[in-house]
Amino acid sequence: MFGICNLAIIPLRFEASDRSEIVSQVLFGEHFEILEKHKQWSRIKLQYDEYEGWVDSKQYQEISEANYEQLSKETIILNSDLIEYITTDSNQLIPIPLGASLSFLNNNEINIQNYEFEGTKVIGVKEKKNIINTAFLYLNAPYLWGGKTPFGVDCSGFTQMVYKLNGYKLLRDASQQATQGEALSFIEESEPGDLAFFDNEEGNIIHVGIIMENNYIIHASGKVRIDRVDHLGIFNPETNKHTHKLRVIKKII
Repeated sequence: MFGICNLAIIPLRFEASDRSEIVSQVLFGEHFEILEKHKQWSRIKLQYDEYEGWVDSKQYQEISEANYEQLSKETIILNSDLIEYITTDSNQLIPIPLGASLSFLNNNEINIQNYEFEGTKVIGVKEKKNIINTAFLYLNAPYLWGGKTPFGVDCSGFTQMVYKLNGYKLLRDASQQATQGEALSFIEESEPGDLAFFDNEEGNIIHVGIIMENNYIIHASGKVRIDRVDHLGIFNPETNKHTHKLRVIKKII
């Protein structure tokens, strides 16, 4: 069985319960495999990053295996505005966030529903310098564990979506993203758009941010914010102390 998100944002939970932790979000147009389906809950695996979790069975639309396979081959097309609207065939409006997937609108053979979209789209691979411009769209977004939108985002959801909007694929969690790309020996070798990873006392990667020019970093901590970064980690000028310990900087692009 397969499905597609036909609502703006649905929570992806660790367990099959409304009280369970939200581990990520499924944005409009994202498609997935249904691993288990029960009356109220379904365990799914997202096609884009193979992330798994539980969603409410009332919050998606089932699609055929043929539609799933075709969607997986389609060029990724995303909404590029902070918020836009999809119009249904009954003239109802569905709000969709930045980064919502519109790929299924590109192929009439994908039989999902008659939707219309008149907003701006982003498609294809962009130059690395565009990474920072995209990151600014999320500036001051509140931190939300599991979030992927400008209305609530976590550190790795932020980096994943910024990269996705520029045509580059990152895995979902910071520890997973740290397995990608090429490690740099010194912070001086980094360029705007590179990723900096930070660990805890046990050596586990727990945070990620995007390197900017002149030793600044944009990252989600309380909110998406800009701080200084040096060989020790992230320096918060408001508290006058380092908040995250630098582990490695990686060049993904």
